[in-house]
Amino acid sequence: MRKSLNKVMLIGWVDGEPEMRHTPSGRPVTTFTISTPRIWNTPDGERREEAEWFNIVAWGNLAELCNQLLTPDAHVYVEGRLQTRSWEGRDGRRHFRTEIVANEVIVLTT
Repeated sequence: MRKSLNKVMLIGWVDGEPEMRHTPSGRPVTTFTISTPRIWNTPDGERREEAEWFNIVAWGNLAELCNQLLTPDAHVYVEGRLQTRSWEGRDGRRHFRTEIVANEVIVLTT
């Protein structure tokens, strides 16, 4: 048997308002972005900061909860799996987007 693992765990801050919509079949889906800043000092003592942004997708009941509970700058824990989607744009070019499909979201701030 071949084993594999696709698991992502992040702690960061919600960037902007979550956006909820429904699929044609009525299933709720909420998308939002979180940032995970990293701060360090260079060898000569200069303080540096950079951030990574991650696109998060939540489905079903979790989507509804994220839409209700998440606010900009909320501190959150997100657990899920990586997924890359592709589509053809109006210009005929192929586009790709890697996102985290959440199976758990915990608000760490109130």
